[in-house]
Parts: sequence; structure tokens; C-alpha cells
Amino acid sequence: MAVHSRSGDGADDPRKKRIDVWLTDPTKWATDAVDVALSAAEEFNQAHPEYHVVVTRFDFQQMPAEVARAVEQGTVPHVVEYHDAVTRVALDTLGPDGSPLFTPIGPAIAGRTEILGEPVVLGDMMPAIRDYFGYAGEQMSLPRTASTMVLFANMDLLARAGVAEPPRTWREVTEACQALARIPDGPAHGITWPNFYWPFLQAAAQQGALIADHDNGRSGRAERVDLASTAMLAYVDWWRGLHRDGHFRYSGEIRDFPDCFAAFENQEVAFMLSSSVDASHMLRRGERNGFTVGVGPLPHNDEVPMAGNVLGGMSLWLAAGLDPTEQDGALAFMQYLENPRNAAVWAREHYRIPVTRAAADLLVREGWPPHLRVAGDQLESADGSPAALGPLLGGHAEIMSELTTAMHDVLVGGAEPVARFREANTRAQKILDAYNAYCAGPPRRSPDLLVVSI
Repeated sequence: MAVHSRSGDGADDPRKKRIDVWLTDPTKWATDAVDVALSAAEEFNQAHPEYHVVVTRFDFQQMPAEVARAVEQGTVPHVVEYHDAVTRVALDTLGPDGSPLFTPIGPAIAGRTEILGEPVVLGDMMPAIRDYFGYAGEQMSLPRTASTMVLFANMDLLARAGVAEPPRTWREVTEACQALARIPDGPAHGITWPNFYWPFLQAAAQQGALIADHDNGRSGRAERVDLASTAMLAYVDWWRGLHRDGHFRYSGEIRDFPDCFAAFENQEVAFMLSSSVDASHMLRRGERNGFTVGVGPLPHNDEVPMAGNVLGGMSLWLAAGLDPTEQDGALAFMQYLENPRNAAVWAREHYRIPVTRAAADLLVREGWPPHLRVAGDQLESADGSPAALGPLLGGHAEIMSELTTAMHDVLVGGAEPVARFREANTRAQKILDAYNAYCAGPPRRSPDLLVVSI
């Protein structure tokens, strides 16, 4: 269901250029804060009376289908916000004339430092955030929202176990869990995290391993996947060992976030790996149960150099074929939406990583606490490699489901990891092949796999 902005009168005024902006609905996320885009649209319309920006918001999981419906009806918006997991879908979506629906934002900005007086923010963006949405040497879209995975720790339980700081490596996690197991009346398990796709992508990225060919699908369309690499199997083996030794809590259900959150809140575990966005409620869970929650980087494999962590987030895509006045109006609003003040408000209210350094500096000056900077610092330390950026895949949700199902079979069914993940890779390859063949045609077609991974 669409939610329209209250951006003032004038949307139908023939003297104004209407700019339709489709954004994801922030009420889907962990806070009740109002999306700053609504006030930004009103302010932009006042500052640029020749334009009228109208914001419409959709559930992020429904956005690809909503855009496909708009294309069929010939009512394509000027700007669309997509989840990172459907970046390949955005690249492959065609407009009514059969050409790409979106145009790369880099060439559209064309080296300008301001558009209609609004400073261009792209050059100030954190590279790991900006470059995720690059493809074949072009900047495809403008990132608006960023997060990554971090470790949440019960610092009181750690103190009882004699562990001074949250662990930073897999070996340190194992050792901390062993120490926790020795506490009289301690937690039943040391650590938990949901069995969903993101931990697998993080583990591969941290170890510098590619999920797909063509530089993780970044220098060209991914044609081969590798879900059973040495790096992936090292992660699976470590995870399986934690579970086998009683340190990892698994409810037996894939994507069981509620069980993980409850176990951490009830102090049945001392650690949980989850999105940095979850700081919005994880810190409160500790407060209401009388323990201190620490936030640390996502632990990595001690045995290999650390490459970086994959981001999660949303990005703004610019429709192709706009007349110059429309295109500049859309681009100018995108810059205004992400100026330091608006980007800082968005990050603070929604527990996101600020996408520009100016926004991060503003938050620090306003007293942004160190534990909320961990995720951003983690992305800043990435090496910029295709592995650290993560894969761009067609059929992303369906391929990721192969990973989580395989891990479930390892944990619950005792499946042998190498054989089971090779089976998952075979199935994933068929998904990718079918996606690519469908898009290639003939005739060339927009993707039919529009599910957004969670």
C-alpha cells in the first residue's frame, strides 16, 4: 500500500515540474521516527518553486513489483529507492520502450559540484557505501541508507566470565564462549544469530572471497556462482563447531530473529550477531533487564587477512529519458535529501550509518555515542575490493535461500558440509542461469524474480 507525502499544494500546477519520488517506507524498520524525506520535500518545493516533489512510499519488499506495474501502465516515477539486494534487478529492469529504465547517476551528474544550487554529495560519500552501487565503472545510483552486521554483547556476563572486551575474531568468540560455559549458573549458550543470508555474505567478504565471477558481478553480469568456496566452508565449519559444542543457540527455524532477540534479552546467550540497525532496540533490551549492551565489530576469521564487510541499505535510482529540466530537478532533490543535516537526521533516527562524511562529522559534534560508530568504522576499514563490496546477483533471494537451507541441514540434519554446499551451489547455478536467460530473451525482458531477500 502506497503512502503519499504531505508536501503541500501544487502537484497539479501546470507551471511547476512535478517530480515523483518513490521511497521505501521507514515504518517497516525498527523505529517509529518520521521519514525526513517528507519535510525535505516540503523545504525543497519552497526553495525551488518551479518544481513540486511528491514523495510516495512503499514497503521495500514490494518496490520492485510496484515499479514493474508502473512500467506496464506507463507511469514511471522520476526517482526510485531500491534495496541493495535487488541492485541487479534495477540494472535489468526495462522501460516501456524496451531500454534500461534507469540511467547511471554518475554521468547524469557529469562532474558538477552543485545542481540547481544544491551541493552534490556523491564525492563526500564513504567509498564502501558509494561503490557498492557502482557497476562496470559507472556510478549507477545514489546510496541513501547503510548498515552492516555487528556483534552485540552482554558486558555483565562477559565480566563474570573474565572476558574484558567483545571478541573480534572467530577464535576469540570460541574462547569467550568456552569461558562463559564455565560460569556457575551462566547462560545456556554463548552466542546466537539468525540463519539468514547476510552472515554468509559477510564471511565471504571478510575473507576476500568472491561469490560470483566477473568481479562478483561488478565488472559484468554474474554467470557463475561459488557457494562452496574454501572461505565459505571455513565459515560453515566454524559455525557447525560452535553448535556441536553447545555454544551456538539455534531454534531449528531459518530466519528466526524473534528467538535470537528473546534469547539475548533473557540472558540465555551473551552474544548476538545482527544488523547494526538493531541497536535501536538491542540497547533498550539490556536497559530493561538490568545489563549493559556493548557493540563490537563483526568477528572475522583469524587465519586470513581481513578484506571488509558487506553493507545493507537503500539507494536512489534515476529514471532514464527525462527532459533536462526534469532530470536536474530530480538530481537536485536527491542531493538535498542527502545534505549533511538530512542525512544526519536519517542516520540518527533510524540507527543507520551516515552515508557522507559531512553527516558523520555533524553527528559526532552533536554527541553521537561511540558504540553507534562501530558499524561505520567497520565499513571505512574495507579494502574496496569486489569481494569486500559483495555480489550483484540476479535471483538473489532464491540463491541466498540455498545457503540458509544448506546450513539448516548441516546444523539440524547432520549433513556433511562440503557435499551439502556443493549441492546448494548446483541449485543456485540453475537459478542464476534461468534468471539470465529470461532477461536475455529474445525478446529482452525485465526480470521476473522480484523477491527482496531478508
